[in-house]
Amino acid sequence: MNLAATIHSRDIWKLTYPLMLSMIFEHLIGLTDTIFLGRVSEVALGASALGGVYYLALFMIAQGFGTGAQIIIARRNGEQRFSRIGPTLVQGCYFAIGLAVFLLSISYIFTPQILQPIIDSSEVYSATCEYLYWRLPGLLFSMVCIVFRAFYVGTGMTKTLTLNSVVMVLSNVVLNYCLIFGACGLPKMGIAGAALASTIAEAISLVFFLIYTKLTVDKKKLGFSHAFIFRPRLLAGMLKISGWTMVQSFVSIAVWFIFFLAIEHLGERPLAITNIVRNISAQLYMIIFAYAITAEALISNQIGAGNSHLIPKTCIKCSSMAYLTLLPVVLFIYCLPELCASLFTDDESLITGCPDSIFVMLGSLVLYTPATVVFCGVSGTGNTKTAFVLELSSICLYSAFIYWGIYILRPDVAYCWLAEYVYASCLLILSSLYLKFGKWQHKKI
Repeated sequence: MNLAATIHSRDIWKLTYPLMLSMIFEHLIGLTDTIFLGRVSEVALGASALGGVYYLALFMIAQGFGTGAQIIIARRNGEQRFSRIGPTLVQGCYFAIGLAVFLLSISYIFTPQILQPIIDSSEVYSATCEYLYWRLPGLLFSMVCIVFRAFYVGTGMTKTLTLNSVVMVLSNVVLNYCLIFGACGLPKMGIAGAALASTIAEAISLVFFLIYTKLTVDKKKLGFSHAFIFRPRLLAGMLKISGWTMVQSFVSIAVWFIFFLAIEHLGERPLAITNIVRNISAQLYMIIFAYAITAEALISNQIGAGNSHLIPKTCIKCSSMAYLTLLPVVLFIYCLPELCASLFTDDESLITGCPDSIFVMLGSLVLYTPATVVFCGVSGTGNTKTAFVLELSSICLYSAFIYWGIYILRPDVAYCWLAEYVYASCLLILSSLYLKFGKWQHKKI
């Protein structure tokens, strides 16, 4: 498939659906944690939400680096400079390992001091710390996996991601059941078991990537023969692009953590409801992100091949296909919100408290879908500093709304989800204006 000239729906779908399945399967790690812990207690459910978002904030730093690596790999693929792709992957893995060790070290030292002043409930605080103690080591594996994903997306070999995710999720489901409830002769660990299961599943995912890449990739064509020498200049060039996406990714998910903290101040029940709605919404977001990442990879390939005139059509096509893919799923959730909520808990009061929040969340997808695709289009041009500025501007308005709308007004939990409308509207407007009027056509990376 020629990624540099692909704007046909069939070709976009071939790239997107393996990536979509991969992202949905990978998110099932957090989803299965929630499903099992919803049978343990409200405290465990809420603590896993806070711990999960805290972990995700650290993970998204690597995700940002992976986004930059993907942009570079896709550009080299579009330029047909294939021998530069292997070294880019290897240098990215070196950096990911170093970053993971650094973040893991400081997290074990400072996490209790960070969480104790900002979590009201002592039970939720203790459970969150217990969860993170076993969950944080997963950074060592997940951050390297992010670089492999960038490699497979940037080169258009997205089907590999689906295989990897199936292996990881099946491992996580079995381990969750055994370690949370103490099945198969293993200790009953509760919330700690959910965290440990996710960490082991990510280790299995990395082993899969290493073996699959060794057995299937054309190592000579992609320059792997001399890729394992440490190359500071190549890594510095990657960080020039990735540095901004790393900060942007961390800030964007850190605001999610602020959102959950604001909900936690409303009480343990609103926090549990928000965690359920977050897990429902995350499945929908995975569909959107799959199309957005596809658009990002296509745009970087198109610029590398001198086809920048295709970029507006690519954004429109990916957004339209995302809407069509979302529609049946959204209608199902809209018609059966309590059934969807019941997947995560057997507490009737929690189940009946979810539909209003679900409806508000579903409405935000009208804006969130094109906003995400167009914003990733901005990143795909290589102007990651500009993308960070656009994201930061949207986040500032989003944070102001959270402070006023949640901390000051203290409304019903469903109204809190209106913050998503504010964020998506701002991001869509700013990103669209930049692609229309900004100077990005001749960006070199």
